[in-house]
Amino acid sequence: MAFEGLSDKLQNLFKKLKGKGVITEAEVNEAMREIKLALLEADVNFKVVKNFVAAVKEKSLGAEVMESLTPGQQIVKIVNEELVALMGGTNSRITYSSSGFTTILLAGLQGTGKTTTAGKLAMYFKKEGKKPMLAACDVHRPAAIDQLEIVGEKVGVPVYSDREEKRAEAIAAAALKEAEYKGYNILIVDTSGRLHIDDELMDELKRVRDAVKPHEVLLVVDALTGQDAVTAAEGFNEAIGVDGIIMTKLDGDSRGGAALSVKAVTGKPIKFIGTGEKFEALEPFHPDRMASRILGMGDVLSLIERAQQQYTEDEVKELEKKIRKNQFTLDDFLDQMGQIKKMGGMRKLVGMLPGAGDQRITDEDIERSEKEFVRMEAIINSMTLEERENPKILNASRRKRIARGSGQPVSQVNSLIKRYDEACKVMKQFTGNPKKAFGKKKRRGFR
Repeated sequence: MAFEGLSDKLQNLFKKLKGKGVITEAEVNEAMREIKLALLEADVNFKVVKNFVAAVKEKSLGAEVMESLTPGQQIVKIVNEELVALMGGTNSRITYSSSGFTTILLAGLQGTGKTTTAGKLAMYFKKEGKKPMLAACDVHRPAAIDQLEIVGEKVGVPVYSDREEKRAEAIAAAALKEAEYKGYNILIVDTSGRLHIDDELMDELKRVRDAVKPHEVLLVVDALTGQDAVTAAEGFNEAIGVDGIIMTKLDGDSRGGAALSVKAVTGKPIKFIGTGEKFEALEPFHPDRMASRILGMGDVLSLIERAQQQYTEDEVKELEKKIRKNQFTLDDFLDQMGQIKKMGGMRKLVGMLPGAGDQRITDEDIERSEKEFVRMEAIINSMTLEERENPKILNASRRKRIARGSGQPVSQVNSLIKRYDEACKVMKQFTGNPKKAFGKKKRRGFR
């Protein structure tokens, strides 16, 4: 989980501060020392840490905090505001062309996940109602074209390629014409990478950039490489000019130093973050929401958005209808568990809940919950259609048969039925306003 170590340290510090009615200057200095150490251990750039702590300290020693009835909470508020500012202040959106056709150039070193990210970005634009095309302009890496074509097929997006042409800029220019001619409105150009920044790579990227004149140059960096990602971002920005950052593998980086450093060092915002291996696992980056999660305040807005993505308005109405008529079956219950998996699983959802850090939910707890889902699925799949539609007929002999078929003890079958009954009771509470429980999904389609 991103920022796990930093989040734990800051939350523990603020628990101590919140309990104090008065905070002395010495206690503020000690708190700043702990914040500094926590940020450095999270691999945040040293200069960034120095400036951050200085800004927080200056505001924390002000009269508004020192004379407040809740000085600890005021300091938490200051840290939250400075974290948001550090990561960019506001969500930086993609700049679309006013003409209706937008070109995006992806750049980055080898191994950052650039080609996969091209597919994720195409998937994101499809959900936004756009018509994207991918351009295979990596002319150096063996099988690069094949890889992008496989990615394109998986996300349902066409790929322009030319296996005979060896000039990346010529392929990019031809792809631009092809995309415009065929009525696509976004072209995503996948370019070559290198193991390190060199003049040859930068010269090629400049030629591609000049050939297609992109509206956005997005640099793909790997969060797991820490400050090397920040150094790479600095180098690319100086050489070709970068409009924004896509940070991959942020879900696997427990420190998060790159995400907290890159905007301050390069001046360029993070626009998207990769949060998993699936093509749907690319999200716009919201500095305010990320700061809130780091400080244990949760990220309810992102949680709601994820829930809304899983349901159409018609599905919400149909589900409400079933609940009202007591027709909510175990198949429906299984479907709801599947929706939770699609939303990212318990591991990701827990971090979005306010106070999740206070609940001391461990990796073992989350892993146990995920295994429980698998057991419940096996039990339901071992039932007959009649049993799933009418669980009231599940007498002792039926439960024993289901237990044998699923490889689970009868106690697990009984536990599942109990959970199902409890879920039915909870859902009935929301039937007066189903959007409360399930949200309302935006209609998909081309804009």
